[in-house]
Amino acid sequence: MTARDTTLSTDQKALAVNLDERSYGSIVEIGAGQEVARRFFQVGAAAGTVAKTMSAYDMAVSDDIYGPVERYVSRARLSQMLEREFAQVVGRLAAKRPPTTQFFAYAATVTARSFRQKNECHGWIGLRLQHAPGAAPSDIVLHVRMLDNDNAQQSEALGILGVNLVHGAFFHTGRPDWIIEGLGDNLGSERIEVDLIHFSGPGFAGVENRLMNLHLIRSWLTRAVIFAPDGEVVVPRELFYRKPVMVMRGSFKPVTRVNVDMMSAALSQFARVSEVDETRTVALAEVTMNSLVTGDDVDAADFLARMDLLGECGYTVMISDYVRFFRLRAYLRRYTHEPIGIALSVRDFAQLFDENYYEGLEGGMLEAFGKLFPDHTHVYVYPSRPAGSDRLVTLDNVEVPRHLRHLLAHLVENGKLVAVERYDESLLAIDAGEVLAAIARGDADWAAQVPPAVAERIRREGLFGHPSR
Repeated sequence: MTARDTTLSTDQKALAVNLDERSYGSIVEIGAGQEVARRFFQVGAAAGTVAKTMSAYDMAVSDDIYGPVERYVSRARLSQMLEREFAQVVGRLAAKRPPTTQFFAYAATVTARSFRQKNECHGWIGLRLQHAPGAAPSDIVLHVRMLDNDNAQQSEALGILGVNLVHGAFFHTGRPDWIIEGLGDNLGSERIEVDLIHFSGPGFAGVENRLMNLHLIRSWLTRAVIFAPDGEVVVPRELFYRKPVMVMRGSFKPVTRVNVDMMSAALSQFARVSEVDETRTVALAEVTMNSLVTGDDVDAADFLARMDLLGECGYTVMISDYVRFFRLRAYLRRYTHEPIGIALSVRDFAQLFDENYYEGLEGGMLEAFGKLFPDHTHVYVYPSRPAGSDRLVTLDNVEVPRHLRHLLAHLVENGKLVAVERYDESLLAIDAGEVLAAIARGDADWAAQVPPAVAERIRREGLFGHPSR
């Protein structure tokens, strides 16, 4: 097959699975009906696929079946469900089914729209399956947000998503990117958001999960994904919930000492805001998709190198397609009402105060700034001294177009733009582009401009064109 078939309806996918003699297993769903099982039953021939369906809604019943858990809508509960259901179906049926059978267990634990309240609608969905008869199982785990406004629509969307997952896993095992792309079939980005995916097991032994989560953005299944310093994907809600956030945007190719100083200085000032609990603040390095894409493609090695080096510095990393800052702020406001800080170099003011940057907004730049600064959001402006110049450029003397000077003065006067006060002046001339070029040339002085751990890893792994040993 040279291309993924995007024309299949949900019913056609369900029927294809039912008619496939390999697949046989259990479907257990908690929290939004039994929509996945219903899809397989309604198209016919489900006896060839479904060994068992179940929905243990009552918490006491659920605990009795799967064991206790701290949170019922959680990855921990999903893991319990997959473990028990897969072991049970294999243990009971392996000796009775044809030797060509590939067993599976589909599980979902979600909280859909409540009858009485507008609660956060999200869930964990997983599939454990054999990639070949008798093989050790492999897993696909998703975290989803349901975006429809009522329970019935959310349940329907989850049914479609579940069929897409099972179909993709059996028919595109060797193409995890196709599995991801197929998740949104017959749904669209306005109904479901998938903000985490994880492949594991022998069937996905060669899969790089960071690249797969990046593919969620490229497939319009989410607008952002987040990685912990160790490279593991993080659920945004669990990371940001009721916490202050400081964001530093950049290309980080590579991360330099000036990036580290900018974040440190901004955090120090941010901590003096009365509502900010320094011990709970999330420090986030954000990279936009347009800085990762060349033409239509992402350079995988380049992306992974940037993630590894940011991880060496201890940063949590967010990849997003939010070009404009107010979109980024709105995303964070889904999860927290605590203060938000944005660390920004004065070098980026040329773009921030470029009216062409806001084309397509009815209110232009004024609308953008109005949406960026409505509550507890501040931009911490870091100074610069261009290489070869004695002039220190700060928030106080940065130049913007003449007709926008009053707007700049208004934002400064009202504390929306804040000058970073404590910084290392010796670092201000560092330029990431020049560092990158020096690495490729094999120059000796570039290492002093990046954190020591970053320099060591670049040399050891030959990153960014460094002449390897």
